[in-house]
Amino acid sequence: MKQMLFANLPILPIAIPLLTAGLMLLFNEQQRRAKTILGLMSFASLIWVSLLLIQLTDGAMNSDWVNKVGVYLLGNWPAPFSIVIVVDRLAAMMLLLTSILATFTWLYGTSRWDRRGVHFHPLFQLIVMGLNGSFLTGDLFNLFVFFEVFLAASYGLMLHGSGKERVAYGMHYIAVNLLSSFLLLIAIALIYGLTGSLNMAEIAAHAAILKGADRSLFELAAAVLGVAFLIKAAAWPLNFWLIGAYSNASAPVAGLFSIMTKVGVYALLRIGSLLEPSGAPAAFGGEWMFPVGIVTLVFGTIGMLATHQPERLASYCIVISSGTLLAALGMPGVILTAPALYYLLSSVLAVGAFFLLLEMINRLQPFGSELLAVSEDAFDLRDLGDEEGLEDTVGIPFPIPMVFLGMAFFACALLIIGLPPLSGFVAKFSLLSAALFSSGATSSAWVLTGVVLLSGFAGIMAFSRMGIHLFWAVQETELPALRFTEVLPVLALLTFCAALAIWAGPVSNYLEQTAHYLGQPNLYIDAVLSQD
Repeated sequence: MKQMLFANLPILPIAIPLLTAGLMLLFNEQQRRAKTILGLMSFASLIWVSLLLIQLTDGAMNSDWVNKVGVYLLGNWPAPFSIVIVVDRLAAMMLLLTSILATFTWLYGTSRWDRRGVHFHPLFQLIVMGLNGSFLTGDLFNLFVFFEVFLAASYGLMLHGSGKERVAYGMHYIAVNLLSSFLLLIAIALIYGLTGSLNMAEIAAHAAILKGADRSLFELAAAVLGVAFLIKAAAWPLNFWLIGAYSNASAPVAGLFSIMTKVGVYALLRIGSLLEPSGAPAAFGGEWMFPVGIVTLVFGTIGMLATHQPERLASYCIVISSGTLLAALGMPGVILTAPALYYLLSSVLAVGAFFLLLEMINRLQPFGSELLAVSEDAFDLRDLGDEEGLEDTVGIPFPIPMVFLGMAFFACALLIIGLPPLSGFVAKFSLLSAALFSSGATSSAWVLTGVVLLSGFAGIMAFSRMGIHLFWAVQETELPALRFTEVLPVLALLTFCAALAIWAGPVSNYLEQTAHYLGQPNLYIDAVLSQD
């Protein structure tokens, strides 16, 4: 019975949100309480299943999984003929991260955002289903299918609540993602024509024997595949769609979207690691990923310094995190993989909390302040106010909502910039120390270190300026009415970041073993192809 439960666990992160979304559609929009209860049960189950999968892939629980890799054969056909669901250390980590982030962004949405449009709850479940499927699938075509599932649901949530700006930037978001999906489909067709398979484990095995014109065509297909993933990872110059779309999305939607760019990074890491023994194509190695990551990091840093709108600042933080990950994973070997994965965990949780927090902070601003920020961005109007009345702001008491908002903003700034004592500092310190001391301080390591440090200094300036603008520059503010379902998600996500710092040792050990496992792709390939 226990082994049967373990054998069927890998499909549950896909089945649970899919069934929940279907059940939610049976209720009308006025029956929000029933949808909330279903959603709560779904996310609690997903976290529980993710924790079990973490233990199984880590070997903490006895199972008959080959190489501690769980393989679920749909239709009970053997690989590579069946569609396979594969859960390993990397997939289990991403499942847990997605479940935690989705739970608290959804909880924030239940405060009032689910009443701004139709089908908020089922669309949220479908995004989670698509994300989980992308992390679990061992089939290249079904990676495309799950991409389309969460993208189609994200189109609805991107436009949730309407509004001219949201619709305009939402169209850009939809158009660019449709283009990337088209490129992905072309690449998959080419790879299938060359290898005769869509199973990622078998593709990795067949790629090693391709020679001559077939090998060149495979390299071309891999390059197209890499470009599609780079678009989804928000790499420069393919990320022009992200800033406007994310900054105009509703707070819980933007918070959940903070993990969506990491699906592209995950795909590059997954396929690149499997193809490594056969000579990974340039699209999945340092020849492309490292320089693209550095340029993306520089672009995000410049944008962060240039913007005066809080939501755009948060959007540029996503670009910076994607650039950092691409540059780190583009370094040779797997030395930086574990620190990069730690940075991924910290940055996703921190930026997700930051998007939620900014919506509450914006309630402090008087009418027209957002328009002023847009004007400052467009016309460089700064430092034009008079100094009268500044003395009147001295000595104003800090009510409890203001204390919470200010301290939470400070914590988000520390996390995103990478200052001690939270997980952002641990992530960047481990990343840079690994780059400098483990790779022999190559020129690439020094470039990565210099750009990351400069990005951190720029972040200090940008967040300091934004904090002054949001909390001190406004003469008259109204104390915001904060609901428990709004405060709790931000506190929870920041608490998880603090926990990453407190238990950095065990988390780093798990990630080091994950990096070591990714450096041995035969463990994944053998587990999939030997499954009967």
